[in-house]
Amino acid sequence: MMWSWDGNGWWWNWWFLAHGISSLLSLVVIIVVVIVLARILGGSHRPHLQNSPARTILEERYAKGEIDRDEYLQKKQDLGG
Repeated sequence: MMWSWDGNGWWWNWWFLAHGISSLLSLVVIIVVVIVLARILGGSHRPHLQNSPARTILEERYAKGEIDRDEYLQKKQDLGG
């Protein structure tokens, strides 16, 4: 499309530019939302395991001396901690 200064063509050029920028901005927003949702739902955040009964029992057994540090750390990792 040629640049035209007759009033009509000039506005069309700006419209195409604005449309392209808004499309790119929309695409970036969609990508960011997908990444954030993937991180949240993907298992990187597991707050429910912090206070789970299995975790509490494991900590109690370690505190009582029933298991050593290496076993505690391995089982804690197995539980997702």
